[in-house]
Formats: sequence, structure tokens, C-alpha cells
Amino acid sequence: MLLQFLIQAVVLSLFGGLVGIVLGLGFVGVTVRFLQVPLVFDPTIVVVAFLFAAAVGVVFGYFPARRAARLDPIEALRHE
Repeated sequence: MLLQFLIQAVVLSLFGGLVGIVLGLGFVGVTVRFLQVPLVFDPTIVVVAFLFAAAVGVVFGYFPARRAARLDPIEALRHE
């Protein structure tokens, strides 16, 4: 069960990282055109941002996943 919750956390954090990168690059593109300044693109920063988003998702997904995996499904549904 823990693996299922961890996979969900990883997938959501990776998807969130990709969406964040796409939105960030889109906003930068609009800002560059509006301010008429040159764009200096560094792929290292994009990779670091993506890895950071993935790491945050895994770290903050692990503890709730561990707690949820230890719950009895009947008890978990009873308290909702």
C-alpha cells in the first residue's frame, strides 16, 4: 500500500514540476516581449527546479503515505 501512495506522490509532483516549468517559461516569454530585454535561458536552472519540485513532492508525500498505509481501511472510512 505504501508503494501506491508513494507512486501517486511522485507522479503528482513530477506533473506539478512540469506544469510549473511550462507556466514559468510562458510568463518569462511574455515578460521578455513586454520589457524588450534579451532572454538568457539556462537549462541547468530548469533541471534544478524540476528536481527540487520532485524532491519536495516525494518528501512531503512520504509521511502521509506512510500514515495512510498503516490505517485499517474500515477505520479510515468510518472517520470521514
